[in-house]
Amino acid sequence: MKSPRRLVAAAVCCLFLNGTSWAALTAAEADKLGKELTPTGATKAGNADGSIPAWEGGLTKPPAGWKAEQGYVDPFANEKPTLTINAANADQYKDKLPTGLMALLKKYPNFAMPVYPTHRTAALPQSVYEKAKGEATRISLNNGHIEGRDDSHIPFPIPKTGEEAILNYTMRYFGGGYEREYSWFPVRANGDTYRVGYVDRLVAAKNFDPPQTGNLLFAFYSRYTSPATLDGTVYLVHEPVDQVKESRSAWIYNSGLRRVRRAPDLAYDNIADGSEAMRVTDQYFGFNGATDRYDWKLVGKKEMYVPYNSYKIGDKKLKYGDILDKNTVKSDLMRYELHRVWIVEATLKAGQKHIYGKRVFYLDEDSWMLLEEDAYDTRGQLWRVAVHGFRQNYDALVPWHGIEIWHDLVNGNYLASHLDNEVKQPIKYDVKAKWSEFQPDALRRAGTR
Repeated sequence: MKSPRRLVAAAVCCLFLNGTSWAALTAAEADKLGKELTPTGATKAGNADGSIPAWEGGLTKPPAGWKAEQGYVDPFANEKPTLTINAANADQYKDKLPTGLMALLKKYPNFAMPVYPTHRTAALPQSVYEKAKGEATRISLNNGHIEGRDDSHIPFPIPKTGEEAILNYTMRYFGGGYEREYSWFPVRANGDTYRVGYVDRLVAAKNFDPPQTGNLLFAFYSRYTSPATLDGTVYLVHEPVDQVKESRSAWIYNSGLRRVRRAPDLAYDNIADGSEAMRVTDQYFGFNGATDRYDWKLVGKKEMYVPYNSYKIGDKKLKYGDILDKNTVKSDLMRYELHRVWIVEATLKAGQKHIYGKRVFYLDEDSWMLLEEDAYDTRGQLWRVAVHGFRQNYDALVPWHGIEIWHDLVNGNYLASHLDNEVKQPIKYDVKAKWSEFQPDALRRAGTR
């Protein structure tokens, strides 16, 4: 029989292995930020063979003569691929390929991965770095509760659990807030598609008049502009910091019914309107919302080929028809690079409901941006693969997605999103608003504009 002392030690060990409760960083750990680690917690040095360079501050300035109306011009437009991974040679690179990308290479003959030189372009404002380091020794995660956070957008720069890592993504820096217009396209296996027009606006809690304190992370407003069946539908979300303490509040204005109602199902695996059921609510932004339905495991960090510096596909000279292809977007418009990524595995808890039984997320070490997701059904079969192309929006120092794609391996459909090639109005950052504009009684007025 084990001694009582050993039983207590085993119980404590299990508590920590399950990620139930973790202490804040020590002062010695936090002191590494900005030294051997970047301010976001990445390894500052390059890799052994130099294929991943050292991080030297990222891309912080637009190209000379740049204007916002041009879109995000590719600073690496003159580069050529160093190799192209396709179905014929994929096995040579399988150790550096996410499972989902390997599956796409094997399934679709026109899916290929042009690999370019690696550029560590991720950068954030100095104030974000300072807040991350200043709060790192105060913030902790206790049974899902986030404690000690004031305004940090990198609450866990040296994560100890998978949940901490994914929270770095959901709490990332949005530039204080933004306004944008873009389109997405559900593309069926036979190539048929249609456009969904969308406008959204996000405002951080402290950018409101009056500034919002307490448990609010941001408020979010979105409006469909096409097709006709969705035009005028408006969503409003109040997103909390601690989603165990308080669930998100959401409302919808339905233009057909001309009334505002609560939308408590705007979360988890609720099907997103206009997605042809290829994206669920918690896949908006790649991942969002509460983490409580999954057990989270931090698998580790690994060098992998991932979609990065996705400027080419956002070229304003391209029309949407130039981008979309059967089964996938045009592969020559994509860009992949070798980067170190955190691998996080989420497994559905017993007794919980979600269409995905397991999900594997690949997070960029430099920006904490989500780069790829492998989503498995409840039988353990790989079902959907999400490809999220990182782009540094250099004028605002905001890491972003230049393209988001969800592939369904079962029916051959895909959803291409974040496309704004034919939009003239540039993204606006540091958006401010009156708190009254983000209340339910303002929705009907917004839906009829």
